[in-house]
Amino acid sequence: MSNLLDRYLTRLQDIQPWLWRGQVVESIGNTIESAGPLASVGDCCAIEDHEGSTHLAQVIGFRGSHVISMPLMTSDGIRFGDTVTGLGTRPVLQVGPGVIGRILDGMGNPIDGASVVDGSTRPMSLDGSLRSPLDRMPIQTPLSTGIRALDGLLTIGRGQRIGIFGGSGVGKSTLIGMMTRNTDADVTVVGLVGERGREVREFLERALGKQGLARSVVVVSTSDESPLMRMRAVLTATTIAEYFAAEGKSVLLIIDSVTRFAMAAREVGLAAGEPPTAKGYTPSVFSCLAKLVERAGNFRSGSITSFYTVLMEGDDQQDPLVDALRSLLDGHVVLSRRLAAEGWYPPIDLLDSISRLMPAVTGKEHRANAAVFRRIMSAYARSEDLVRIGAYKPGTDPDLDRALRARVEMREFMTQNPEERVSLVDCVQRLAAIAGEM
Repeated sequence: MSNLLDRYLTRLQDIQPWLWRGQVVESIGNTIESAGPLASVGDCCAIEDHEGSTHLAQVIGFRGSHVISMPLMTSDGIRFGDTVTGLGTRPVLQVGPGVIGRILDGMGNPIDGASVVDGSTRPMSLDGSLRSPLDRMPIQTPLSTGIRALDGLLTIGRGQRIGIFGGSGVGKSTLIGMMTRNTDADVTVVGLVGERGREVREFLERALGKQGLARSVVVVSTSDESPLMRMRAVLTATTIAEYFAAEGKSVLLIIDSVTRFAMAAREVGLAAGEPPTAKGYTPSVFSCLAKLVERAGNFRSGSITSFYTVLMEGDDQQDPLVDALRSLLDGHVVLSRRLAAEGWYPPIDLLDSISRLMPAVTGKEHRANAAVFRRIMSAYARSEDLVRIGAYKPGTDPDLDRALRARVEMREFMTQNPEERVSLVDCVQRLAAIAGEM
């Protein structure tokens, strides 16, 4: 009998015995300023307008003795004097195995037209929990993505955090679609943040497909939603990944894009009164990014291998946000607009990309073959202009001569049809064959 009552008694302890209320005194843009209620930064609150509608919101800061909150949806209909009720809770998400194969919004509610999420669920904090560095296990096992250029030359380990850097329109969405279909991870969680509404269905039907969706969870927040909802979509996707990792699963987490998460965090920070710093980003943005990427990793009970797409404005790699993420992550894959224009897909700029944990998850022969491949490609890149105008004399540079002989094989290895899937074993064997012929 006591076991049956345990969950009810636990729930009873979490219930707020009283509710604090306040009144709206000012509204500017998406922010609501109110006299009260008693609340902490990050707490949930509810604003009841004069028509009886309830607007869920979150406390983002204070101005003097007033509370600044931001609605999750819209502030339309809220007027001076409306009641603001502090709920005394932090954002939580109900997660269970039934979310696999479903499409959710930033609040974790299904938007695919099917029934509610089935199966038992348990509440998890959207903010996650701080893990001790000693709880993390060494990354020693490779994770196959099914993409030759990554598995062979930029091998990823289970629990590694990788950034996919590229400008707009160079194929980031197609690349992550290939990963979701071809990976050997147990579960894939995809967070689509700030996307155009049109692109969501296109990604689901073309890039992901039925095969990819059947083993994935997709969390969507379009560009017309509030900054808090865009941020929550990323936190919801990460929380779902944490749930499956705690169940002992190998999880592939893909966030497209972390740049839009940072932009949403900047909007919230500016609304709360933070001073803008590098390129208008507030100081809290960079701390939010650090906390976000630290939630992925290889743990005792499972792993979260994460890919974060990063939008480089004007293909600028010196952007402060790009530079900050490069320093936080365990490697980066740079997509080249020039290669994309030449029909080279995926347009991975190998010489500008790196996987910092590749030495820990590959064998000595594999690493040696990848080093030869990279060296020969670098030799061609240095002298490409001379070769194109016919100014190079064969025999002058042995590495360049090898690059010219193997140019076709190297390009075929680096390029791949989006529908093609390659196993890690086949990829390593083909790399060894190419390196042996150089």
